[in-house]
Amino acid sequence: MSACCGLANRMQFGSMPGSCWLILVLAVSSAAAPADAATVEHTFNVATVSWPRICQPGNVSIPAVDAVPGPVIEACEGDTVVVHVINDSPYNVTVHWHGVFQRGTPWADGPEMVTQCPIRPGQRYTYRFAVSGQEGTLWWHAHSSFLRATVHGALIIRPRGGAAAYPFPAPDGSEKTVILGEWWNNETVIDSNAIAVAYTINGKPGDLCACDTTPDRSARFEVTRNSTHLLRIINAALNTAFFFKVAGHTFTVVAADASYTDPYETDVIVIAPGQTVDALMSATAAPGCYYMAISPYQSAFPPPPGGFNGNVTTALVEYAGASGGGGQPAMPAMPEPTDTDTANRFYTGMTGLIRPGRPTVPLAVDTRMFVTIGLGLRYPPSCDPTAAAPPPACQPIPIATMNNHSFVLPSAISMLDARYGDTPEGVYTSDFPDRPPVEFDYTNATQEVVLGGAAAAALLFPGPPATKVRKVGYNETVEMVLQNTALVGRESHPMHLHGFNFFVLAHGFGNYDDGERRLNLRNPQERNTIAVPTGGWAVIRFVADNPGMWFMHCHLDSHLSMGLAMVFEVEDGTTPDTKLPPPPPDLPQC
Repeated sequence: MSACCGLANRMQFGSMPGSCWLILVLAVSSAAAPADAATVEHTFNVATVSWPRICQPGNVSIPAVDAVPGPVIEACEGDTVVVHVINDSPYNVTVHWHGVFQRGTPWADGPEMVTQCPIRPGQRYTYRFAVSGQEGTLWWHAHSSFLRATVHGALIIRPRGGAAAYPFPAPDGSEKTVILGEWWNNETVIDSNAIAVAYTINGKPGDLCACDTTPDRSARFEVTRNSTHLLRIINAALNTAFFFKVAGHTFTVVAADASYTDPYETDVIVIAPGQTVDALMSATAAPGCYYMAISPYQSAFPPPPGGFNGNVTTALVEYAGASGGGGQPAMPAMPEPTDTDTANRFYTGMTGLIRPGRPTVPLAVDTRMFVTIGLGLRYPPSCDPTAAAPPPACQPIPIATMNNHSFVLPSAISMLDARYGDTPEGVYTSDFPDRPPVEFDYTNATQEVVLGGAAAAALLFPGPPATKVRKVGYNETVEMVLQNTALVGRESHPMHLHGFNFFVLAHGFGNYDDGERRLNLRNPQERNTIAVPTGGWAVIRFVADNPGMWFMHCHLDSHLSMGLAMVFEVEDGTTPDTKLPPPPPDLPQC
């Protein structure tokens, strides 16, 4: 860790029992003088580990980096991060540094076939990037297939001035990194709609997992009474948003997605897949043991056909020096799984912290987009539903769309390779539309009946998936209205934009009515992942000052795999440092 950080102890993640892990990761950090930026260097060996099943005998083999969660990367603002990724797993893999801007290093962003070809089994690739102009909690994860279920970890960027430089009272207690995840009993290359067997906190299913007899099944967090602790909370789950509480304690949220917020007091945190939250927690309760708990926020209506895991998962918050007593830890009252009111209060309650020298909301907009996001249907390619006697297997299957286009990754060359070589033909087209093909009552679940005929068919059956991008000029300001639809079902979609933060100007329910009066242009949240309200909308705005190919997609992996994505192609600027750089020599080839 860089000397600038000024912290004596580094947080350690909970992990599965040591006997389960078959690999060891070498992680070396190099320090520099406090006034200088450092190079923080790690080696990530993605390899097969043996993972114990829950409530079933035996283990499964999964890819991971050392443990689940994997190693923490700690750096200070301005440092350079170098990670050598060695793929000793049987799967293709890439790594995405979620929330890192990658200015000048777009080849290091990581999404498979968008910015690079995968690292194939037995191969390696070195990611190099600076963490400049960013502070807070981010994370890293695999961006190939569903591997991020087990290949993920925290990326913490501290102020160059150490804890004294936080724009909030520095915590006098410890920092705790809390990674929320999901657990399966089958191999990691799972079906996109598989229901998690359990939820986890720092890789462990908790005391309430009824048939788990593993002695050390709960993550533990020790706190000192009358001190304030900083919780760095990351939702690494594939498909589940969570309510997060600690019995007998409240929080002051001070950052979200590595962007500082005005202090926000709450007793519950709501966090969608891909998001992070930094929250202060004062340990002022009576000495003892308290449950930290997470439960699912289930926003889909109608509910998923296969149901969902409604269980509560716990970890232990233990006061140092408190006598054991043997009693049951205090348990917080959790919201109902469908408590959208609580989720909306949390998401809309935060505002951004105004700081001198930091970006403010751009007022002049160059590109305005209205983008519908939701689910549709398609028939298998071999199916002709108009045939006189279609086969029994000729049934519509769900897809996901943005502006009625379902996205598919290219297969022969990455999109950034095609952009750099000026060979987009056959790889992608630059015709992603600024508006949907039909305007309708987007959140009305009966709208397909009201529209009728060809319009309804075009919306429900949008045609084959395609690879479409929206080209924008360098330094253009882009405003995007993200409008949820209810054609198949409504659901909160956590939309993540690579390469940028965006300002969240407003969100609400129903159909967006183009009401400028409701936009917060003074102190909106900055995010890289926005939970668009179920049956609602959100307005975001960002400056496209980062040349490259930048993925925008739903961070529910079940929806990403169905095509809820698009790509921004940001053109070069006029100076050498605002042009797309050449690829590194060790970039994987397809």
